[in-house]
Amino acid sequence: MTALVAVAVAIATNVVSCSDKIDEGEIIDINKVPRQVIRNMYAIQSNNGGLAMRLEADLMERFQNDSTDESYELFPEGFSVYAYNEEGLLETHIYSDIARHTTLKNEEQWVAIGNVVVENYIKGQRLLTDTLYWNREEGKIYNNDNCLVEMFSPEGYMKGYGLESDEMARNASIMVPFDSYAIIRDSLFHYVDTANFIGPLLRPKPIESLKLSLE
Repeated sequence: MTALVAVAVAIATNVVSCSDKIDEGEIIDINKVPRQVIRNMYAIQSNNGGLAMRLEADLMERFQNDSTDESYELFPEGFSVYAYNEEGLLETHIYSDIARHTTLKNEEQWVAIGNVVVENYIKGQRLLTDTLYWNREEGKIYNNDNCLVEMFSPEGYMKGYGLESDEMARNASIMVPFDSYAIIRDSLFHYVDTANFIGPLLRPKPIESLKLSLE
């Protein structure tokens, strides 16, 4: 912690010395200075040796409030989470313009803000909203009933307010729907998982025997 504080003080001192608009006697609030900055962040989480989750962000800034023991990581330039199922297939992708992860003592909260997109590739389902919360302990994603939500799927379209789902978006539901339509498809229709689809199995062409002639 001492090293982090020293780094933050050094950064703050550099800001003061490089800006003509800040008085020399002005005090910098160290709680508003990021203690850690990471560019092009890439992190993975494994489960029993298999890939469970992948996180990507162009920028991560970590802040620490020493008076309240509150810390949070801010992702101001885009945030993506990729979740994999038990078979190792990419099942869910969540994207947002901004994300924040707050930790206070033994509590934590994840929130995604701005152009939030939740895709379940296995089901072919896509959700659009502006705010999304993730309760990691309960394995749920949700928002409030004043948040507009749009749901697209091979079966149709639905719009309403409020979203509740498991964290993999396997059973997403809109709490207050007000507009929807169904798509009637041919009985032979089959949805193709484009994220994990590798194409049909092609049989290798037989190798013709080569005749070598000695001259």
